[in-house]
Amino acid sequence: MGHPEHLDVLIVGAGISGIGAAHYLQQHHPDRRYAILEARAATGGTWDLFRYPGIRSDSDLHTFGYEFKPWRDEHAIATADKILAYLRETASENGIDEKVRFHHKVLRAAWSSSDGRWIVDIERTDTGEVVQISANWLFCAGGYYRYDEGFTPNFEGRERFEGQIVHPQHWPEGLDYTGRKVVVIGSGATAVTLVPAMAETAGHVTMLQRSPTYIMSVPSKDRFANAVKRLLGDERGYALARRKNIVKQRCVYQFCQNYPAVARRLIRRLNAKQLPAGYPVDEHFSPSYNPWDQRLCAVPDSDLFAAISNGSASVVTDRIATFTETGIRLESGRELDADIIVTATGLNMQAFGGMSLTVDGWPVHLPDTVAYKGMMLSGVPNFAYAVGYTNSSWTLKIGLLCEHFCRLLAHMDAHGYDTARPERDDPDMETRPFMDFSAGYVQRAVAQLPRQGAGHPWMTSMSYHTDVKLLRDDSVINPHLTLTSSAGVHASTGAVQE
Repeated sequence: MGHPEHLDVLIVGAGISGIGAAHYLQQHHPDRRYAILEARAATGGTWDLFRYPGIRSDSDLHTFGYEFKPWRDEHAIATADKILAYLRETASENGIDEKVRFHHKVLRAAWSSSDGRWIVDIERTDTGEVVQISANWLFCAGGYYRYDEGFTPNFEGRERFEGQIVHPQHWPEGLDYTGRKVVVIGSGATAVTLVPAMAETAGHVTMLQRSPTYIMSVPSKDRFANAVKRLLGDERGYALARRKNIVKQRCVYQFCQNYPAVARRLIRRLNAKQLPAGYPVDEHFSPSYNPWDQRLCAVPDSDLFAAISNGSASVVTDRIATFTETGIRLESGRELDADIIVTATGLNMQAFGGMSLTVDGWPVHLPDTVAYKGMMLSGVPNFAYAVGYTNSSWTLKIGLLCEHFCRLLAHMDAHGYDTARPERDDPDMETRPFMDFSAGYVQRAVAQLPRQGAGHPWMTSMSYHTDVKLLRDDSVINPHLTLTSSAGVHASTGAVQE
């Protein structure tokens, strides 16, 4: 292939994390050469991929947006088109869009310690050609799920159904459900978004769930945020609203974790107030697990409860026995008629876009690695990744770890190092799953993912305030991070001062 093109940093993924990483890299290291590789034909990641009705954020945009770019729209819970416009405006304003290479899917990456660089094999998804790029650093910003395939369980009798079956991740363009009977299988964020959106024009929408999920109504507009932006201007108003919502998110999460019985009763009471008198709240909206053991679903302006109350939507809690020619037969014997069945049954997790890694010829087996500061992997040099929070806004963590990454690069430049490798000093260290989350999509994939430890720097924090200290305030130097130069100069990391 000849000598591959060489870059300082190769960012994989042009969604919210990749665009954010590029901004921080340009801001703190403007002389570094980088590119963003995107397997698809457009920027925006999740917000360009999903096209199902009603798609929106389930976090407020004052925390889901970037710290460096104010969210100016009056809606704090925003639809995908607004989020996508915000992301693309960010990329355009900073010249980031010019660094994106579309139809570039990373297949594998091989690290050479003697050269101090990665050789990356990339498939051109538009031509089938395989090209190579070498890079000092790989920054994986591809999220944690497969873009080409959602999760659908095996449904008995599926082939008998004479209507249309749709997965939200592959929504058909122009699907007409006006006046038709729709069954949405699922009870997570996608299902509770789809049901009220489709109920506006469908004949009737039924949300069929195996078990309930915690659902909370939130206002789509943040009156405090909109007021302080009018008073203080976009920049300062956004910063203040962001701080307020960070505290609010943390307080809600900690309250649910510390007082689960009280939180359960409170959520039930709020749900009951928004549903018709006598509605079986316990049957359909009282999960078996505690609040925030799985992600809590937000519904803007009570839209799901409103659709149930006006009769355009309903909830059924039961198990599927079989699909039939005309719908679904449940284990209770009840039959649900359907013209369209939507399988909002979840995601397939995939670590690092499915790329394979080798270090000096040795394959990296992800379950044998441990996450370092929630952004690198033990034994894998010059490899960083972006995975955000599961219990609050994803982007809050992305900003912090991008800052830390840029500070690490600056420290290495100042001391003449070009290689950073997290190292476990105790091979028998106790570990636990990469994501301590009971959601089905996590549990299905946990055995294929890296692990995390019980304490810093090996624990993946899910607390913004903890990460502010760890990633923003604390030194990049750590006894578990070995810094060297490819010429063989070794750093005693614990002894060097930043």
